[in-house]
Amino acid sequence: MTMPGHEAAADFREHLIRYGGDTYPEIVEKARGCYVWDAAGRKILDFTSGQMCATVGHNHPNIVAAIKRSCDTALHLFSGMIPRSVVQLAEAIARIVPEPLRKSMFVSTGSESNEAAIKMAKLCTGGFEVVGLGGSWHGVTGGAGSISFASDRKGYGPAMPGTFVLPEPNAYRCPVRHCRDHCDRTCMKVGFELYDMQSTGARAAVIAEPVISAGGVIVPPAGYFDALREETRKRGMLLIFDEAQTAFGRLGHWFAASQLDLTPDILTVSKTLGGGIPLAGVVTSDAIEETCHRRGFAFYTSHVSDPLPATVGLAVLETIEGERLLARSREMGDYLAAGLAELQSRHEEIGDLRGLGLLCGVELVKDREGREPHHELGAMTTRRCLELGLSMNIRRRPERGSVWRIAPPLTVEREDIDLAMAIFDQALTEMKGAMARQPRTTSPAEVSPPDGGGAAR
Repeated sequence: MTMPGHEAAADFREHLIRYGGDTYPEIVEKARGCYVWDAAGRKILDFTSGQMCATVGHNHPNIVAAIKRSCDTALHLFSGMIPRSVVQLAEAIARIVPEPLRKSMFVSTGSESNEAAIKMAKLCTGGFEVVGLGGSWHGVTGGAGSISFASDRKGYGPAMPGTFVLPEPNAYRCPVRHCRDHCDRTCMKVGFELYDMQSTGARAAVIAEPVISAGGVIVPPAGYFDALREETRKRGMLLIFDEAQTAFGRLGHWFAASQLDLTPDILTVSKTLGGGIPLAGVVTSDAIEETCHRRGFAFYTSHVSDPLPATVGLAVLETIEGERLLARSREMGDYLAAGLAELQSRHEEIGDLRGLGLLCGVELVKDREGREPHHELGAMTTRRCLELGLSMNIRRRPERGSVWRIAPPLTVEREDIDLAMAIFDQALTEMKGAMARQPRTTSPAEVSPPDGGGAAR
């Protein structure tokens, strides 16, 4: 048998199922720090941290060492056997998570952690109705996918029964056409009024991302989550925070919950915990865990409590602490925000900048007053940035905006940010010039799929 070699770009899809989103045209050979290299030898600055997961940089030496240690001990065990690394990781998380959260379970992906959290909420409350926010992305599996509203939901049949949506608190594009640039939470009031009309009374949970990332990096206004917490309590529902993208330093804090000074009933983590290795977790209180256990909670997967990912998760936490990456995220986040603001001052098409720490959103518009999304310019500029050596992820939702989601590793240097801003500036300038010289011949829908891909967990 002849093993595959360096396949040409035209050939590499021959035996692969296409799974949505935009696919890079070249095979990627390696990744280190903030960069990846393709088969043609091109060096590309990665401003999405892989799939938002490599927050301590690609192939960090501490992660590589942790994998090697696990190779000398254990990679996988019977799911009823608890390895030392899982106990140590649970203890480490209990020390940094807000009280009274204390007990953890470790699985492989964010979809799984949210499935587990939803099942726990249903078992604990006795209800089955789950409310999510517009623009959210909680996964692709049955339950998590049903409560995700940034993804394409068409063509798959009925979603999970009892699924409801609250309009997202997007002051730049108010979903209830009420606010402009200042959210007064009318979207929440209207959303809960509509939910109450439809509810059968079997209320279970509200699930929310502290920053609605795939929906366009929407940062809810001050006080929003306190009000959301109050609404859940009124209805006897649990509050689930999905911190797949906000935990472990991305916003400059261990958790967004800590930053908000608000503790959810259940906290899910994934992407940012694994350092590029599949690892996710569910964290809750003693009381909720005890109730679920008494009522027969089961989430027995092939890779629950596996030793290899837990060993890596410990290395991620140690790296964040040892290299002071929480403070670094805040510092580099401020530097990145200043660079983007300078670009905005020179490019009318940058309508809005938003984000926290090293999670930023850049929204493109045709003009700042009308705010019509500029999907075509977004698609063209994204492609040009990649040609120039910068990988960015663009989120496109019809009528809801064309937004670059920028999330470099926490180890990013000022020189990397300067390079990204220079490439971004060049690409925008060139593509605006190209559009000005040519009559428009394609519609935004013809440029690329509306969701822009790149958010799978």
